Amino acid sequence: MIYEMLQILVEELNVYLDENAVGLANIAEANAEGTPQGNFPDIPLSLINIQEEFALKNTRNNYVNGTSVTYKNPKVFLNLFILFSLNKSTYTESLKSLTKIIAFFQGKKVFTQANSNYENVDGVENIKSFKFIVELYTPTFEELNFIWGTLGGKQAPSVLYKLTLLEIERDVITKEGSVVSEVSKNTLIDN
Repeated sequence: MIYEMLQILVEELNVYLDENAVGLANIAEANAEGTPQGNFPDIPLSLINIQEEFALKNTRNNYVNGTSVTYKNPKVFLNLFILFSLNKSTYTESLKSLTKIIAFFQGKKVFTQANSNYENVDGVENIKSFKFIVELYTPTFEELNFIWGTLGGKQAPSVLYKLTLLEIERDVITKEGSVVSEVSKNTLIDN
């Protein structure tokens, strides 16, 4: 599910930018030895953190259908922190593309099956429905320094977004039972 949602963003951005510049890639490998420069996208999209949405952690885990009850583990709701780094040939071209990315997400923050193009994304046809929101995330200078230090590279023009409420659920039943329909009182008689 994570791959599919990020690939939807890649497809949508490439259509908006009218070029095939955005691609899923780990920015930490941009200048690594053995990485051919020609194979690395001009605008790599990197997943840099995953966070569980704690506010939705205590959701219902039982489903009543007539007189039977089915129990499943609760869904997991995730926030993904994604980094767009610009690796264009010149600094000015990187800044122009950065502005276009910000403008794209300013115009479209909510992604659903109805409003997204995902023809070229493997596996999305198996997903019943999806909805996620992309919000600009502004780290402090200290956090930004830590992010780039962890990624092991020189800081490039970039923008960080928080993709919220990605819902993941396996269709696995953990327990089945029946609805309680009658309560009886048993009395113990002590002799």
